[in-house]
Amino acid sequence: MIQGLRKMMVVLGAIALALVWILLSAQPAFAEGGKFTGFTNAQLANQDFSNQDLSGGNFVSSEMRGANLSGANLTNAMFTKGNLLGANLSGANLSWALVDRVTLYKTNLTNVNFTGATLSNSIFEEADITGADFTDAIVDRYTVAQLCKRAEGIHPLTGISTRESLGCR
Repeated sequence: MIQGLRKMMVVLGAIALALVWILLSAQPAFAEGGKFTGFTNAQLANQDFSNQDLSGGNFVSSEMRGANLSGANLTNAMFTKGNLLGANLSGANLSWALVDRVTLYKTNLTNVNFTGATLSNSIFEEADITGADFTDAIVDRYTVAQLCKRAEGIHPLTGISTRESLGCR
């Protein structure tokens, strides 16, 4: 009976620790000096991050469906296994960012700067890439072929055409 009670207490303790970890990991993380470092496993659907400096931020496994990141500085940010379905990233700077296994379906990517970014295994279906700059970005061949079918426009700051930056024929 006592062993059964001990086992139950250990299990309940482990569950409590797991819940505390989940709650704490979904909070914004800040480094010393108040510099934003990111969110992990966070529920950020429909949140407004427009025009914020989120450079170097960590958005691992975050749910960001419908989020507004327009004009945000996301240089060197990390988005992996995330969902940005229907989000607005127009005019955002994602240069040198890691965007791996992210759903960008129907996302507004107009005038986004993806210079030097790694965009691996991500879904760009029906995303608006007008004026986006993919110069020196690492993009899967299949994804490049799909993006070239609708690539148009010129990035307003870099002056590079979307087709040229993707290497479209």
